[in-house]
Amino acid sequence: MPEMERSQPLEVIKENENTYVIMDNGVRCFLFTGSERAMVVDTGFGQAGSLKSIVDSLTDKPVTLVNTHGDNDHIGNNAEFDIAYFHTSEMAYYANNAKPGAKVAPLWEGDVIDLGGLSFEVVLIPGHTPGSIALLNRKDRFIVTGDSVSSGPVFMIGPGSDLRAYQASMEKLLRMAEAFDVIYPSHGPLPIMPGQIDKALTAVKKLIAGEIAPEEPPMPIPAKMYMYDGAGFFY
Repeated sequence: MPEMERSQPLEVIKENENTYVIMDNGVRCFLFTGSERAMVVDTGFGQAGSLKSIVDSLTDKPVTLVNTHGDNDHIGNNAEFDIAYFHTSEMAYYANNAKPGAKVAPLWEGDVIDLGGLSFEVVLIPGHTPGSIALLNRKDRFIVTGDSVSSGPVFMIGPGSDLRAYQASMEKLLRMAEAFDVIYPSHGPLPIMPGQIDKALTAVKKLIAGEIAPEEPPMPIPAKMYMYDGAGFFY
């Protein structure tokens, strides 16, 4: 995702007793707290204040950082944490974007992150980036999707972005759709409904087939915007 103006302080929103949303100028970080541990998902731009200090004010449990992918607006405060967990397919992309001091550890498809009464399954969904992941909570029936599923256009202009991989990932999520009722995306409205996955799949198929007319995007980026029935891409 391209650089954006960032002037607002970090904003904390308590979703429920186990979930905090921390907004950083349009990008959403999550803090999930279990009985034994806590997990931060993504760290924002890193220019609106210390995310770690906010996390420490919200929980006294040991904290694990997991990144859905390595875009700049998701890793800005990674260096505040001891270790950042990524899918191995994302590590090379992250290394090119990371600030000094940010260490990495591997995640694999099917790994389960257990926080104590609250657990998340790692689901590999490449396309937006090579190692993008989703985090599935089967008990509470929601899935965290990073940038890969959103009510707005998905950026498909970065290194390793691939439309056919994205199509395969949406097909994969559709096969899993009986496991979740809502989607927690990194941008736009929260939550969104699983029907957005079907819309994204239809849109990417039509884009690959050349059936969507390009439009000018609403910001200066090296891409066109392609929209179809409430889903779309910057490509």
